[in-house]
Amino acid sequence: MYKIFSAAVTAAALLTALVPAPAQAAQAGSTQTLRASEAVQTAANSAAAALPAPVPCKGCWRPALNTSWQWQLAAPPTKPFLDVQMYDIDGFEARDGAVVKALKAAKPGRGVVCYISAGSYEDWRPDAKSFPASVLGKKVEGWPGERWLDIRQYKGQLGKIMEARLDMCDKAGFDAVEPDLIDGFTNDTGFPLTGADQLAYNVWLANEAHERGMSIALKNDVEQIPQLLPYYDFALNEECWSHDECTTAQNEDYGYDQFVKAGKAVFQVEYELPASRFCARSNAQNFNSLVKNWDLDAKRTPCRGK
Repeated sequence: MYKIFSAAVTAAALLTALVPAPAQAAQAGSTQTLRASEAVQTAANSAAAALPAPVPCKGCWRPALNTSWQWQLAAPPTKPFLDVQMYDIDGFEARDGAVVKALKAAKPGRGVVCYISAGSYEDWRPDAKSFPASVLGKKVEGWPGERWLDIRQYKGQLGKIMEARLDMCDKAGFDAVEPDLIDGFTNDTGFPLTGADQLAYNVWLANEAHERGMSIALKNDVEQIPQLLPYYDFALNEECWSHDECTTAQNEDYGYDQFVKAGKAVFQVEYELPASRFCARSNAQNFNSLVKNWDLDAKRTPCRGK
């Protein structure tokens, strides 16, 4: 050990003498950047190591890799329904179960997904008065009536509210859940949320859904795909092609191709890009992509199939 250390010191001294000062500074900066990157990765690994085990969901409905679908949140769908294998609709608007039942009756085997916001307060929801002031953060930019939530408080009243929402989805007969805005740590929420906070909350949501016999979609939160992949059954993304962050090749450490490789379906939407700009790439990745408008009404252009 001493000899190795001494040799290293000698080599370092020689390098210092031979390498010009600017190069030494650049080398130091590169080393600092590498150390910072390693520190971030270490923190992420530590957070992942501290997470509870995934709750199994035996018998849960799970979409196939190639699944035709409709994402319609503006209003519940009406007959005649599209001949697609999955519908993703607003949970509160369909909480009486009638639309869910009709969708399944029209196409046996069709999966129906329950959309809820798990990361924001929405002032028009029937449970809005249940949210304590302490969990309400900054306004969600571009979405009137919504405010970010302090997800760190999920072990208190916030968790009870989300449990009630999951119960609502289950009672209505939904097969799966799409929890929205579960990437608050990357946004200006008004709270000092960390990646570890987000992981803890997202894992809790996934396990709670599985305990109710429902599968669950990872909505966005692209950066945490490697840690959350064991917990989530499929993924739903908005605009990853627009932001050049769909694949591991684009991001280096994370990408939706990791879901596909694990045999888990990826549903993807673009709002601004025309189909000609991304569909071929999406199809090559085996994503189920649509062009939708921001209203998320019935209009849709699928990249493949129905």
